[in-house]
Amino acid sequence: MPAAESDRSLDRLKVEIHRRVVETLDLEQLERIGPEHLRRAVRERTIALLKTTPHLMNEVQRERLVEDILAEVFGVGPIERYMNDPAVTDILVNGPDHVYIERNGRLELTATRFADDAHVLQVIQRIASRVGRRIDESSAMVDARLPDGSRVNAIIPPLSLTGPVISIRRFGAKLSANDLVASGTAAPEMLDLLYAAVKGRLNVLVSGGTGTGKTTLLNILSAQISHDERLVTIEDTAELQLRQPHVIRLETRPSNIEGAGEVRQRVLVRNSLRMRPDRIIVGEVRGPEAVDMLSAMNTGHEGSMTTIHANDTRDALSRLEMMVAASDLNVPISVARRQIASAIDLIIQLARLKGGQRRIVRISELIGYRRKQFVVRDLFHFAQTGVSEGIAVGEFHVSGHVPTFLPRLDVAGITLPPEMFLARPLSMPVDQLQSRTNAGERP
Repeated sequence: MPAAESDRSLDRLKVEIHRRVVETLDLEQLERIGPEHLRRAVRERTIALLKTTPHLMNEVQRERLVEDILAEVFGVGPIERYMNDPAVTDILVNGPDHVYIERNGRLELTATRFADDAHVLQVIQRIASRVGRRIDESSAMVDARLPDGSRVNAIIPPLSLTGPVISIRRFGAKLSANDLVASGTAAPEMLDLLYAAVKGRLNVLVSGGTGTGKTTLLNILSAQISHDERLVTIEDTAELQLRQPHVIRLETRPSNIEGAGEVRQRVLVRNSLRMRPDRIIVGEVRGPEAVDMLSAMNTGHEGSMTTIHANDTRDALSRLEMMVAASDLNVPISVARRQIASAIDLIIQLARLKGGQRRIVRISELIGYRRKQFVVRDLFHFAQTGVSEGIAVGEFHVSGHVPTFLPRLDVAGITLPPEMFLARPLSMPVDQLQSRTNAGERP
């Protein structure tokens, strides 16, 4: 039998066995015995049913079929295997025959297949029902969070013309600062500055496009916050994984099928100000809540952090301007800009380069607002020098500007030596730079 026909035959068998398992087991009753016993019961029933089929399978095929059926009952069907792979960060289902994954920063088409559109829709409905959501033709989109923290977005016809589509952003093992350095995302000196900024209660804006690692960086930086502080996090979909003991997590709520019950970020930001927070961390500012976030930063909640979707530092500031302008407060643009300039101390720009490499491409200090312009000085930047074997290559540089907030850090008991900001590529140690400068050489 040709391989393709054999695969289709096994797919049909899997669908049939799955149907018979669901029909013959009282899953509602079995749920009372606990997840492990339930999984064991389903496995045993599946093996028993496979023994009654005429298909000739070896041990490997039989075990794979059993695992596939368990994934259908308890997980997300054919893509469950990728949920267990820590190297996979995104799973994208563009219909039954096109399943993509991002692994180690690169997108690849897999050999995984769903039986048909109805099979994809079945998985979507299972995900939605587990989080108390509903998806059908009248409500054809859903955002959900899986038990492991992974974020799921699904959209079905009539809104999707290509059939039901699933997008899963996974959150695997927690990364550390050492992981960022090892992967080339940042240089140690850059993290020294960022850690000092968080400990010294500077207000930080993390900017970048989709999938650049903004939330990951926020999680790593938040580890520097003292454990005796009260933190309030506000997100559309809870992704932050703060390690402090005193954390209040707030999450927005979409409207129900009748269009009622929606709770937006702005409401939660305003409410958080009444909760006596030491710091407020907004997962991502997208709209009018930017006004309240900036107000909080300006009125005693130093050390707050947030992220924004933007392609560069200036674009991030422009987007903040537009968000303030879109609010119902009718704030003049000059006032909005001064509020931004007085609230934000540090802007971290992330990018995803050729080959999937994630980099902190710029760390900038927002000094103020003068002559109708933001005064921004780069402290560190990444200079790309080319592409090698499909992967962007380059070098981190110190820009040569000494931050104006160093005295503020000194008052907080945090000392960063001014010489660490001498202009140079970060591959060149400070003592080597000084010796060459004394000898009259240019770095």
